[in-house]
Amino acid sequence: MLTEISLSIPASDLSPAERAQLLVPTLSALSDENRLTILLTLAEKSMTNRQLHEVTGMSQALVSHHLAALRKAGLVDSEPTGRATLNSVCCAQLADPVRWLAHLATLTPEGQRACCTDTSLRNEVVDAD
Repeated sequence: MLTEISLSIPASDLSPAERAQLLVPTLSALSDENRLTILLTLAEKSMTNRQLHEVTGMSQALVSHHLAALRKAGLVDSEPTGRATLNSVCCAQLADPVRWLAHLATLTPEGQRACCTDTSLRNEVVDAD
């Protein structure tokens, strides 16, 4: 038996088109593989531009280019520390897009199963199909 997940829609007086306009900058920034790689790397720990260059294998110019785009989208905070710049993920900017995507995922039975956090229930639902 499928237990329905109830994720409330994030509060908004905006139309779907207006919400899309607000989400596009964040989701666009995440659609580039290099930017997503940088963001996932920074999710593990804050790093300088040089550390990101070393860990990701991207050139320093490419790291700087993508960090600028991530900062513009509000996904990364950068703080000067001596001669370097320390970069970290700005989780607040990710919260609304994640909530909206999670809500969208629960609108179908397949999404309900994928979002189910009880693995024993998920196996029961999959086996019942």
